[in-house]
Amino acid sequence: MSSEAAPGLLLVLSAPSGAGKTTLAHRFRAAHADAVFSISATTRAPRGAERDGVDYHFVSPERFAALVGEGAFAEWAEVHGARYGTLRATVGEALAAGRIAIFDIDVQGGSLIKAAWPRETATVFVLPPSMAELERRLRGRSTDSEEVIRRRLAGARAEVARGLAGYDYVIVNDVLADADAKLEAIARHERALRGGPPDEAAARLAAVCRRGVVPLAGWRE
Repeated sequence: MSSEAAPGLLLVLSAPSGAGKTTLAHRFRAAHADAVFSISATTRAPRGAERDGVDYHFVSPERFAALVGEGAFAEWAEVHGARYGTLRATVGEALAAGRIAIFDIDVQGGSLIKAAWPRETATVFVLPPSMAELERRLRGRSTDSEEVIRRRLAGARAEVARGLAGYDYVIVNDVLADADAKLEAIARHERALRGGPPDEAAARLAAVCRRGVVPLAGWRE
């Protein structure tokens, strides 16, 4: 996809922690020259190999509060004891350039982006195949304490309920290549809806990812 052939798009990815949305976002960005990350500001400390200005803008609580006061954020929220926010300038620059801005944020933030830019935004909720698989992934990445893992698992079902209630699409991230293909189809279809080149194959695949259509057997209560 090129910025000359298609309009800008705000592509919001949300998920319970450990579902693989960040991996999907990075793979999508690597495959598209006109895609950019919406780099959030956060007050939490870097994890693993995360870098300032690449994965997040890591700021102090005082600096974050100042940005809130300046009206610099399109949305912000407190999640698991840390604050995260999307800078308005990031959104405006991406849309003006006809790019795909990829958001790796929680449902609350994604819903606010959708509310602020309803015509430019497509929301995608990413799920692992089951709650058991989610726990396995969280423990396997070895970046969180036991307390943090338990807190994330406790909040996962609520986050899933919010995402499944209001997002446009759902991708079950079981086979990564399949999830990649579905996200690609969603982006192509959403750009076509906004005046980009039509793509019937993308429209068909995107349709099976529509909220309410995706089978969710692994998430039965």
